[in-house]
Amino acid sequence: MKDEKNNSGDRNSGYLNSGNRNSGNWNSGDWNSGNWNKCNYETGFFNSMQSDTIKVFNKDCKRIDWENTKKPNFIYFSRAEWVNSNEMTNEEKENHPTHETTGGYLKEYEYQEAFKLSYEKASKEDKELIFKLPNFDADVFFEISGIDLRKKDNSEAIAKIELQMAELQKQIDNLKN
Repeated sequence: MKDEKNNSGDRNSGYLNSGNRNSGNWNSGDWNSGNWNKCNYETGFFNSMQSDTIKVFNKDCKRIDWENTKKPNFIYFSRAEWVNSNEMTNEEKENHPTHETTGGYLKEYEYQEAFKLSYEKASKEDKELIFKLPNFDADVFFEISGIDLRKKDNSEAIAKIELQMAELQKQIDNLKN
């Protein structure tokens, strides 16, 4: 897919890339966010060899560790979704009158809003995977996503322990009688 920025690869947001999925400029490799890289997956400048380490949560991480870690599905999200006319609110219909012709409209979200929506829809198991990412840092994750995981919700565990305590108290009371 050649675009107006003189890229010969696909899905490039930078300029003059011959590789694919680059957000930097003048890259011949793939998946680069830096500039002038001939290799793949680099964020720096003028690299011809892929580094053994990358930055994950602002700390060095072995690339192999990152590649072998199962990532949560909720981190792959879209900042837009199609809303059919029959699902639109009256306000949305008023703001997007073309929905009558198109059958709906493309609803766009801010980055953190989209991140949060994806997280909210995720399964408990998928949400738990975030804590298993190399170098996981809840403060950095909050800064990026807007999702506050710095204090884990322990309400289920607390309720379970309180129930166990009530059972133990009954046993104690029975032994005293």
